[in-house]
Amino acid sequence: MRICHQCQTEMIADCNVNVEGGLYGIKISKKGGGIFRRASAKPKAAVCPDCGNVAFYIEDPRAFRV
Repeated sequence: MRICHQCQTEMIADCNVNVEGGLYGIKISKKGGGIFRRASAKPKAAVCPDCGNVAFYIEDPRAFRV
């Protein structure tokens, strides 16, 4: 469960993130130690039904730990 930082309401999670006019959307990546170590994820969004606040998150943040 995700809680809105603005108004403390439960947010609607698992919303897709797309760039209007773009076919590929957004991808978050981080180069890690070593030649082949790289973490990447497609972000999801959570939307507050009361105030409209939007929060981005990824489902597996452990992949970004060094």
